[in-house]
Amino acid sequence: VQDIEAIERLHKLATPLGIKLHLDGARIWNAHVATQTPFARYGACFETVSVCFSKGLGAPIGSMLLSTRERIEDARIWRKRFGGGMRQVGLLAAAADFGLTHHLGRLAQDHANARKIAEAIHSIDSRLVDLDTVETNIVGIDLTNTRITAGDLAKTLANAGVLSGALGSHYLRLVTHGDLNSSEIDQAIGVITSSLRAVI
Repeated sequence: VQDIEAIERLHKLATPLGIKLHLDGARIWNAHVATQTPFARYGACFETVSVCFSKGLGAPIGSMLLSTRERIEDARIWRKRFGGGMRQVGLLAAAADFGLTHHLGRLAQDHANARKIAEAIHSIDSRLVDLDTVETNIVGIDLTNTRITAGDLAKTLANAGVLSGALGSHYLRLVTHGDLNSSEIDQAIGVITSSLRAVI
């Protein structure tokens, strides 16, 4: 998670230069829960903020742009010019509202599940996971010192029912979410750790 003090320093440097900052806040919900930084403190540093209602909150689709009334009016014009308008979005708004009301508070469990996975991997070989980087619901596995590529490990895990993402040849990413219960997390840990032990 980007340190809020660093963001505030960047804002302080950018403002006198007339540089406007935008926050791609797709994972702002997780950052807020992990750091307890108020949303308003993030927002004060940016001219515009986009938020995603599917990542973390579990809505099937939906995002929102936040800014001043004037900027939002300009954004609506550009959205219309590019054909980005939608109709009857009440169902999407209802899903976003449900996510904010019911799922925001349980993101800490996603973070705890990611930490549990990371610690299990770390116990096999500390070079596989830097525990200091596991702040939210994302676990990065460094496969540099193994005999398998990230793509091959992703396939092995998928065949056993665990989905992951290969980012390059030596980095595998795991993401926990609210659809996973504790027994599924334990099952995933078993699959991941046995797969890693076989290639170390």
